[in-house]
Amino acid sequence: MTNHPTLIRSVTYHGLEPGARLIVLGAVHGNETCGTRGIERVMAELDCGQLTLNRGLVTFVPVTNPLAFRLGQRMGERNLNRNFRISDTPLDFEDRIANRLGPLLAQHEVLLDLHSFHTPGEPFVMLGPRDNDGELEPFTHAAAEEALARRLGARRIVEGWLDTYARGVARRLRNPNADLRAQMLSTDPSYGIGTTEFMRARGGYALTLECGQHEAPEAPAVAYQAILNTLAHLRLVDSLPAPAPRQDPEVLRLVDVIDRDHPEDHFSRQWTSFDPIRKGDEIGRRHDGTPVLAPADGFIVFPNPNALPGNEWFYLAEASERMNTV
Repeated sequence: MTNHPTLIRSVTYHGLEPGARLIVLGAVHGNETCGTRGIERVMAELDCGQLTLNRGLVTFVPVTNPLAFRLGQRMGERNLNRNFRISDTPLDFEDRIANRLGPLLAQHEVLLDLHSFHTPGEPFVMLGPRDNDGELEPFTHAAAEEALARRLGARRIVEGWLDTYARGVARRLRNPNADLRAQMLSTDPSYGIGTTEFMRARGGYALTLECGQHEAPEAPAVAYQAILNTLAHLRLVDSLPAPAPRQDPEVLRLVDVIDRDHPEDHFSRQWTSFDPIRKGDEIGRRHDGTPVLAPADGFIVFPNPNALPGNEWFYLAEASERMNTV
């Protein structure tokens, strides 16, 4: 722990009338700084009186993972946005962050988590599950979450994260290759739990906004506008007009995750998230030359040509009928 940060900074603004309790996170991954910049801009406006909080409260955490932020990379000692839980025996820096951040999240009702991504592309929202009483991710606030998702500004909305991740875990557990199993990201479905899943499990609702490519000059403005839209939608700030819901959402559902099995597994082209694929298209090849083909029409999401063997290589998505209900 030598030279590791010893604190995380949060700032809370309290309105004098009752209202929703919102928390906004930036830099959960240290190289994703657009959320930090958007948060700093909103905080400056609140501090100088250009923006007035009328009710409720909003907490900002501009740099959620200060070690990763200092290093300018995705993670410090591990990915803070996986296996996010409270630990009696913290083993790494991110465990210690989660032990402080988790109780703070639980004091709020709504989470906006601001991220960015590696390859070029338009912003998108990661949406939680539909209302359900299942064991994996029971939830009762889908309508509120969907309403906010349509008002963040992004056209594209993606659902199906945790159950798709669990499907990948089940496949890993069946893998007979012991050497490969030792390298696997995780064979525990709880490893798919990040800040938003933690928030939902504590009775709130939460959205991740991917604001654009890491270095895109417009990404901080996307984060800034999303914060303002959230404040207005939750009626925390009277001076902002209520944001109109997007009438043209493209809703996709993650349906499967494919792992990289060998260092010589490779893509057949340079894929970017949301590239369309047709059934039978060659996505890549295994090290022995076996082609990896698209099982159906859809989209490739989160392709990672540098994935470690035993880890997520790419996700598959398809159009969701939730388009008609969001």
